[in-house]
Amino acid sequence: MLSETPKEKAIGILKDILFFVAGSLIYAVSVNVFTAPNQIAPGGITGVSTMINYLFQWPIGMTALLLNIPIFIWAIMEIGYKLVGKTIVATVFVSVAIDMVGKILPAYTGEKMLAAIFGGIIEGIGLSLVFMRGGTTGGTDLVARLLGRRLRNLSMGKLMLCVDMMIVIASAFVYGNIESALYATITIFVSTRLIDAMLYGTDTGTGKLLFIMSVKNDEIAQDILTDMDRGVTVLKSRGAYSGREGEVLLCAVRRYEVVKVKDIVRSHDHDAFMIIGDAGEISGEGFRQVKVEDKTLKELIAHANAKKK
Repeated sequence: MLSETPKEKAIGILKDILFFVAGSLIYAVSVNVFTAPNQIAPGGITGVSTMINYLFQWPIGMTALLLNIPIFIWAIMEIGYKLVGKTIVATVFVSVAIDMVGKILPAYTGEKMLAAIFGGIIEGIGLSLVFMRGGTTGGTDLVARLLGRRLRNLSMGKLMLCVDMMIVIASAFVYGNIESALYATITIFVSTRLIDAMLYGTDTGTGKLLFIMSVKNDEIAQDILTDMDRGVTVLKSRGAYSGREGEVLLCAVRRYEVVKVKDIVRSHDHDAFMIIGDAGEISGEGFRQVKVEDKTLKELIAHANAKKK
């Protein structure tokens, strides 16, 4: 069962706080030491706040928190406060950390290429720690998730890329030079690659396989589809003892996404039954793409296609 003991809940909350604090402090180093002092706004609400800081000298962290408030309200109205709770907590931690670290550490004002690269590396490490515990820092990630509920034909990745690129392009006008936008693109590339490596591992074909049994299967499946952009398969089942007909949800996710699935299930049914196992290899959309490298197999496929014609 998904019901946790008070001790397990306390340990989970403690882990969330430790990961959020560590990730926030590391991310704050990226913003205050490398990106903001070198006029690099690498997407997201933090990127917008960095530009506002350049124009009006407003604190980056506090500005980011204020800009996230209407997004949080929108998210709570769309998907409920239970699924946004960790994001709100993580965003508060990040905002406070950015303004605190900015008063302590000196800025790096040397080679901008180094600032862009190391800013991306440190940002990737910090955000990965937050993502590992099912949180986000709000901003474009949350906006993309909410837009995805309306624009079903676009993936989360494409929506996030569109929003981030708009911010990066705007930075070229704010700072008055195209180099700032180019350096921001480098930072985004480095950070996203590092996040992929830390969250997915070097083998992108592995993950977790979940079997979910609940009286709220329809609602759970819908939230996994819309909020996580993951596929769900409904399997027909029959209890061996009771003989009762039912359904089981089958879902394959990345390792770090298990926390999000648990949050979704708990928000609908605390008594749901869940089995979580390792998937040694997953191929297909969203995971490792199948590659036909064997010559004999290629010939067989070509022969089959020729027969169809």
